[in-house]
Amino acid sequence: MSSKLIITVAPTGGMAPKEASPHLPTQPDEIAASVTASAKAGAAIAALHARRPDHLATCNPDIYRAINEKVRAGSDIIINNSTGGGSTGDMVIERPDGIGENNFDERLKGTMAGAEMCTMDAFTAVDTVVPGKELLVLTTPARCEVLAKAMQDKGIKPEWEVFSPAHIINDAVRLIQKGYDKPPYFFNFVLGANRNFQGAMPYSHDILESMIKLLPPGSIWNISAIGTAQLAGTTQAMLWGGHVRVGLEDNLYYAKGEKATNEQLVARTVRIATELQLDIATPAEARAMLGLKAR
Repeated sequence: MSSKLIITVAPTGGMAPKEASPHLPTQPDEIAASVTASAKAGAAIAALHARRPDHLATCNPDIYRAINEKVRAGSDIIINNSTGGGSTGDMVIERPDGIGENNFDERLKGTMAGAEMCTMDAFTAVDTVVPGKELLVLTTPARCEVLAKAMQDKGIKPEWEVFSPAHIINDAVRLIQKGYDKPPYFFNFVLGANRNFQGAMPYSHDILESMIKLLPPGSIWNISAIGTAQLAGTTQAMLWGGHVRVGLEDNLYYAKGEKATNEQLVARTVRIATELQLDIATPAEARAMLGLKAR
């Protein structure tokens, strides 16, 4: 069991529409206020998505910079910008065959706003989050290297976001072996997204255990369990020495029928961790654990 738990808050995401929850922050001031409250509650990393003024998804670096600057004014939390973007807005290209395509050029812009970390989704998938719409998330091996090099050139630490075992042993390990990251490798297991992503895995303790066993030496791991899996998945991760992500990106509810706030989900995680006799990592401690520069 790890003695220091890194808690990530994912306040917004690129999927849920603004009307899905009165607590979902989508604009820079809202996101910064929610992250500041979450940092006070115990979060050490903020996994940030950008939204346009109309609340649709984007990786616009000007919007990301506005978010990042406001977040930094409120706390010393680690900033992790998404290079996945989302399922709407600037992230969608309409193809002649009627299938939408995730905008790879827009994804690259997520590395351009001064973040310490960025998500690295080094795989191809089909996103069916928007009902009746298939969105091809096309990240070929060549595109993976373009994205990985963009992070490396800017001194950004990748968060290896993986939805299945193949994403670890094929996609991420290939890039690690090519020198695009150095230990400790930070893997984020996204489990329970199988309803919305072809090839994603559901959450179960057995699946989580199997993915842990596939990690390359020098890795530390985190879980993002989606929807109703969040409480069970994060609790199990704490028992097994992992780290956890909570927030409205992954789960809009605190309990059945009760909409959550980001800081509520962080505070509950801290309470459970305290009962398990785990210490909560501060942002400075998390930076040291991840090999990031001190601020």
